[in-house]
Amino acid sequence: MDTSTERDRLREFIDLILRSLDDDVDGAGIAARGCLSRYHFDRLVSAAIGESPGAFRRRLLLERSAWQLRTRNLSITRIALSSGYRSVEGFTRAFSRAFGSTPARFRRAPGDYRLAAPNGVHFHPPGGIHLPGGDTRSKHMDFVDRLVAFDLAETDVLLQRASDLPEEALDRPLPALNPALLYGENATLRELLSEMVANKENWSAALSGGPAPGESNDTIPVLRSRLKSAGADFAAQVRQIRDRGDWDAGFVDAICDPPESFTYGGMLAHVTTFSAYRRSMTIAAFRQLGVEDLGIGDPIGWERSLA
Repeated sequence: MDTSTERDRLREFIDLILRSLDDDVDGAGIAARGCLSRYHFDRLVSAAIGESPGAFRRRLLLERSAWQLRTRNLSITRIALSSGYRSVEGFTRAFSRAFGSTPARFRRAPGDYRLAAPNGVHFHPPGGIHLPGGDTRSKHMDFVDRLVAFDLAETDVLLQRASDLPEEALDRPLPALNPALLYGENATLRELLSEMVANKENWSAALSGGPAPGESNDTIPVLRSRLKSAGADFAAQVRQIRDRGDWDAGFVDAICDPPESFTYGGMLAHVTTFSAYRRSMTIAAFRQLGVEDLGIGDPIGWERSLA
């Protein structure tokens, strides 16, 4: 069963309902926009999210109205009409049943604008929705996982792309690159790629207390192999730090000369900051060599590709 297709179809239904919030349209009209009968639309959406499309839409409108009462200087009449109610009285009755407070009292003493939901989907200011986590692309990834996993994945993509270039291109000086922060004049693409891999090797050794990595071949196949090994080790150690909650704890990096102390949180902030810089410089180097299909190194596209 293609569950990704099912998720995409469900998201299409949710988007249909979301886009209808400001329209004077009934359930049959919304279903028609999805090229379904009212019966089949209601059945599919209700089975998937535990709410009928009508109840789901009404709840989102009420959540939006509560947020507007908290943050917008709009009259209750205007909010009522924009929420699909024909009168302030009807809006007040529905709002009071949902929030246990009249709109006027809620405005004076606002609470959470979100109502209980069987599916975790809520209105998200100013005009969207909040979807709960749990799909395949984010089920096991927190923010730290995303930072580290994307860095390693994108670095490997760059190495793979480099394997298509001739040796001369890898070693051609790139004076226009001007990587002023980290490199001297006339850096080469091979040097940029090698530094990205060595960075993971050095920090992995520093975290484990192991010896500094020795000199190694920097052909592209070897660099990919080194990245796979050091990257997996670095990611595992970062996960352990996260699980222990040790971001504020410190360690001494004996590889530095002289040895230097860091916090684990500062270390990861350093690594992710300069990894992003190196990736950007490497993409710029590829462009100088005529490779222009690498995008801009955006993790959003990478995360979506995991679905």
